[in-house]
Order: sequence, then structure tokens, then C-alpha cells
Amino acid sequence: MNASALPAPVDVLHLFSVQDDELCLNGIKVSRLAERVGMTPFYAYDRKALTERVALLRQHLPKDIHLHYAMKANPMPAVVQHMARLVDGIDVASAGEMLVALDTDTDPQHISFAGPAKTSAEVRRAVAAGITINLESTRELEAALAAGAEIGIRPRLAIRVNPTFELKGAGMKMGGSAKQFGIDAELVPDLCRRIDASRADLVGLHIYAGSQCLKAEALGETQAETFKLAFQIAEESGCAFETVNIGGGFGIPYFPGDKPLDLAAVGVHLETLMRGARRRLPGTQIVIELGRFLVGEAGVYVCRVIDRKISRGQAFLVTDGGLHHNLAASGNFGQVIRKNYPVLIANRIHGGDRETANVVGPLCTPLDILGAGVALSGADVGDLVAVMQSGAYGLTASPQDFLGHPPAREILV
Repeated sequence: MNASALPAPVDVLHLFSVQDDELCLNGIKVSRLAERVGMTPFYAYDRKALTERVALLRQHLPKDIHLHYAMKANPMPAVVQHMARLVDGIDVASAGEMLVALDTDTDPQHISFAGPAKTSAEVRRAVAAGITINLESTRELEAALAAGAEIGIRPRLAIRVNPTFELKGAGMKMGGSAKQFGIDAELVPDLCRRIDASRADLVGLHIYAGSQCLKAEALGETQAETFKLAFQIAEESGCAFETVNIGGGFGIPYFPGDKPLDLAAVGVHLETLMRGARRRLPGTQIVIELGRFLVGEAGVYVCRVIDRKISRGQAFLVTDGGLHHNLAASGNFGQVIRKNYPVLIANRIHGGDRETANVVGPLCTPLDILGAGVALSGADVGDLVAVMQSGAYGLTASPQDFLGHPPAREILV
């Protein structure tokens, strides 16, 4: 294929600076960060980039929409503390995440707990904390009511709805068919009335159809369906809602040819939808829940070249990092056809001579690939490799104990 016909690479440097041909996070060179951490591999998250991403989002979203951080994307406590000061609430997916969220200054009423298979013990802890439980089943409802009666607290309950539609173009579809997530939409009005008549507070609805979408039009269509479903449930149930969480799904570019989401178009369409919501759901707070979009581009995974090999004419940069720390970048976290995350030689971004190389890790499996056939600055033993777009679903989404290699560290700079 002619080079001019190749898809344009993702612009991964727009959030970062380069000094002396070296990648910098929040103005600090990666080589200095490696000295500060004392080892490789490590993840580094840029607090300035995080702050600017939230500000950009606020600029385009309707002013009366609340923004929640879905901390499953990156639950590092320092990151959660930083994000808590920028957003209006936090969404958690386990009791462990709940403890991290409760350590922030966030009002417990603005923390919500979603996820299937909540145990009775987890539900009880959430009731005691005063956070909102997004019910995924009637069993969870019974557990919440029992815990509330025993503790003497009215549980705050929302219903996670399994919608009849899905988010087109989503990396992962969370609705539109039989799913383990939520309660089927047709059953929700009756459940709303039951909760409303119980010794619990019916807080609202959580409607999440998919994630990692880069198409503003597809997001707009799904948001329109989401509002329509919320209006229908409110009318059929006769219940008023404190909040309606319309999910998120905003994607970030990872691969050649990916284009950033058109935030301006998303915001304009959302404002149109909000006019109807203000009229038909008066007094209801609309919430957008985002994780990857807020943190994904602000993080970098850094590892070091331990060996350089030539095998039958191909260059291999063998590093101390791999799929045990960054499963997503290896292509083993949801990719059907493996594609490369953006990879750079961090201490020689542009360098001199260029080469095509394979960046691999130390594990005894051919799946341990961070970059296959990547165009890079010429690198050798000791050089630093940066896997970009690594701020979301990185370390905690990876099998860190696989083959007993040391864990990676994380820093917020």
C-alpha cells in the first residue's frame, strides 16, 4: 500500500510536551520520572491533562448535566482523589472501589454502585454508607430492603435498566438483547412502584447501552432512545426520579484512522434533548457517566528495552513490560483483530534513523506483544518505550501475577 494511502496515525502528543526529543508528562521528562519511580515498568498519569479534559467536556455539555467519573476505568486512589474535585459524582463497581470513593470529599449521595452479583454483604455496606445502589436484580432489592430494616436506614435505590436498544459502533455493547446487566426495561415500571411503596428511597434510573463509541451521530441516536425510555418509565410507573443516569459511551482514538469524537456535535444534540427532559422530567438531575474518555488519553505505560534481537530479518525490542501490566495494549482485552496502541521510544521521540520493529514483553507466550511491526526511532538496550492511550483499563485490568514478574507502579504527576 502506498504510504499516502495509509490511515493517519492517532495524534498522541497533543496532551504532552516534548523536550530534548523526550516525552514529558506535566513538564517532566520520562527518563526523570523513571529515576523518581526507581524502576520500570510504571504507569504515569498527567494531572494537567486530566483537568483539561474535564474542562473541555464542561465547555460542550449542557450546563445542567452532572458529570460522574466511572472509576473502574482507573481506580488508582490518587487519580480518584484528583477526579473527585473536578466532577459531580463517582460511580463504583465493587465494594473495594466504594471505599476508595468514600475516602474522597464526594457526598455519599453522589456515589453510585453498579455491577452484577453484588453480595448481600456488599449491599449492606453500601446501604450503611448511604450511597445509591443501582439494582441489577430483584434479589439485590430484597438484600437492600433487609439491610435497611436491620440498620435502620432507608436505602437509596436506583434501577439499572437493560434497554431494548444498543449503542451502534460501541466497542462493548451493554444493552439491546439478553444481558447479565440490569433489569429488562419492560419490568422496570412495576419495580419502580414496588420500591416507591417500600421502606426505601427510589432515586432514579441508570440506563447504559454501550462504551467506546467515536461517532457523535450514533451517540446522539442512543441518547435520544435513552431519554425516550426514561420518559416512558416515568409515565408508566407514575414515579418521580431524583436522577436519571444516561450512561456515557464516549470513546477515545486508539488506532490508525480513528478520529476523535466530535464533542461539539454531541453537546449540541444533548442540549436539544435536555429541553425535552426539563419539561417532561422536571426536578430530575440528568447524569452522564464517563471513565475512559476522562482518563484514557492522560496515561502512559513506560517500560525499558532489556534486549534487542534480530530474528529472520525482523527487529525485536524485548522489554520488561507486557500484557501482565497492559492487557489491553497487547490486544487481549476485547480486540477481535489485534491492532497496535500508539507506541513511541519515549527518550527519542523523533530520533534519527527510523526502523520497523516488534515491541514485546518478557513473558513466555507469543501473545505478549505491545507493538507489532511499528515504525519507531531506532532503539537499543536501555531505551524507554511509551505505550500511549494507557490511562484507562490498564494495570487493574491486567493479570499482574502472571508468571511471577514484578508489578508495575503507578504515579500521578
